[in-house]
Amino acid sequence: MRYLPLTESDRRAMLARIGVPSVDSLFRDVPESARLAGPVDLPPYQGEISVERTIGAMAAKNLSPSKAPCFLGAGAYRHHVPAAVDHLIQRGEFLTSYTPYQPEVAQGTLQYLFEFQTQVALITGMEVANASMYDGATACAEAVMMANRVTRRSRAVLSGALHPHYRDVIATHAHFLGFTLEAGAPDPAGVEDLAALIDDKTSCVVVQNPGFFGNLRDYTKLAEAAHAKGALLVVAVAEVVSLGAVVPPGDMGADIVVAEGQSLGNALSFGGPYVGLFATRDKYLRQMPGRLCGETVDADGRRGWVLTLSTREQHIRREKATSNICTNSGLCALAFTMHLTMLGEAGFTRLAALNHAAAVALAERLAKIKGVEVVTESFFNEFTLRLPRPAAEVAERLAAKGILGGVPASRLLPDKPELANLLIVAATETVSEADMDSLASGLAEVLK
Repeated sequence: MRYLPLTESDRRAMLARIGVPSVDSLFRDVPESARLAGPVDLPPYQGEISVERTIGAMAAKNLSPSKAPCFLGAGAYRHHVPAAVDHLIQRGEFLTSYTPYQPEVAQGTLQYLFEFQTQVALITGMEVANASMYDGATACAEAVMMANRVTRRSRAVLSGALHPHYRDVIATHAHFLGFTLEAGAPDPAGVEDLAALIDDKTSCVVVQNPGFFGNLRDYTKLAEAAHAKGALLVVAVAEVVSLGAVVPPGDMGADIVVAEGQSLGNALSFGGPYVGLFATRDKYLRQMPGRLCGETVDADGRRGWVLTLSTREQHIRREKATSNICTNSGLCALAFTMHLTMLGEAGFTRLAALNHAAAVALAERLAKIKGVEVVTESFFNEFTLRLPRPAAEVAERLAAKGILGGVPASRLLPDKPELANLLIVAATETVSEADMDSLASGLAEVLK
């Protein structure tokens, strides 16, 4: 009983104290469709070696991006992470530290978070950034809620080019917090008139650049239209490396910028953990969710860092908090900061250039295949193909050939049958000429 210290009588006493009849009743808010009917199909226990073998065999069923030509994107991207990043983040000072409430013993943690904030503000073109959030999707939802607070309105307009996961997370918050959404239809051509949807009740317009289908847009005029109606412009960036080449959202007039920081310092890891970026204008600083590290001086006049502008409501009086996110993806934020520091400004822009060049070369190669059409006119490192047959079927056949050929739009938008033939393809600096040859020849063969 090393890991199960409570007896059955202990459990009964605890349940009686909180006034519920059973442990199952603690999960009554979870829909039954999301619950397991019984235990998972695994042995009740095994020795360590047996567990390693079992898990290893299960993992071997996956086709890892590190073992195959990889063109996956749609919100999570394979980039080269310097070996120094993985080495340094495993130092005991970083790997075991937690919330830096006591600045006198957490100056190292606070300093790197301060540096992280500075980097995020610089690359997004904004004035202030927080000390990270969970991921891009939750950061985007927090941006909408912040816009609601700033404008005292409760209607958000969402671009059809916003990543479906981001849209779903916003919708979940809207359902429970009572604000309304007006969402555009996903369009691979990226054509939509969001300005026409803005009215006097609109708190914000949320766009993504590059968009879900890869389209790049200048949102300067949309920002002007939103501001004319008293609304804010929220720009989401799913591929943060694009900020090394694309005009930053702040220069387009964005009021809040959110991003997924996974591309820098963090591996794909089958979906997480990732790190959310959040930046805004100085005038909205006190409405910003999460935590903020500030620079100060100690009693002897020496430079130091503290958590600042963070009320206790963030942590203990949740019903009164501006946000219930009261922690941050600290280790992932550190990896981001280390990677970007190693790159420097010149290295960051060079990395972005390599990504764009690889995508252009790949798009030109794939466009020559009979029946394949590149539908994205302007892109960074990701674009959308229209195929003569369902993209999900093509992706599966490519995977059987050992090629991760892209993400079918239908995987993330299953309720849009008109998008079934669309394949979203990404090319980063990790893609070689041989990888491009493999995809081109494999796709041509599958489409015969």
